[in-house]
Amino acid sequence: MKAIADLLFEAKILKNIPRTGFAFLGAGRESVAEHSFTAAFIAFVMSRMEPEVNGQRLVSMCLLHDLPEARIGDLNYVQKKYVTADEDRAIADVVENLPFDNDIAELLAEFNSQQTREARLAHDADQLAFILDLKSISDVGGKTPEKWLPVVRKRLKTELGKNLAEAVSTRSWDAWWMETYAE
Repeated sequence: MKAIADLLFEAKILKNIPRTGFAFLGAGRESVAEHSFTAAFIAFVMSRMEPEVNGQRLVSMCLLHDLPEARIGDLNYVQKKYVTADEDRAIADVVENLPFDNDIAELLAEFNSQQTREARLAHDADQLAFILDLKSISDVGGKTPEKWLPVVRKRLKTELGKNLAEAVSTRSWDAWWMETYAE
């Protein structure tokens, strides 16, 4: 139980680790845990839209995909040009002594390899979480997302991901409540 308690504390630390890409965007902020929740929720929705996929694997990959950042931090695209993180070692250290060590390691390896339908959808959920942030910032007057949105949309790998990005792009961030708002 000690190793499991340690894992829970390690996952919790992601609430305190900021996503570093927002500094380059010039607006917004988010913790790694907040991002992972949004990606996992998008994955849940995707699993209902494509019931033939293994929804538990899809959601689990999104929930876990940034767990190594508890040890290596959140390296953005600029930092990754200069800093090489040993994610494999971080994962090995995270799962050491866990009774389900292979489960976590296999899910992260599957996510990183992008060889399965679930992994490609998980990748898109990860990107869609960022697209939601960019669209929200844009809708409240931020200008830099206009440059970023096309770049992030090009990263999408699945038709479902592309369709969801299109739907997000054509809706206002507050339409979900504003359309029914009554004074």
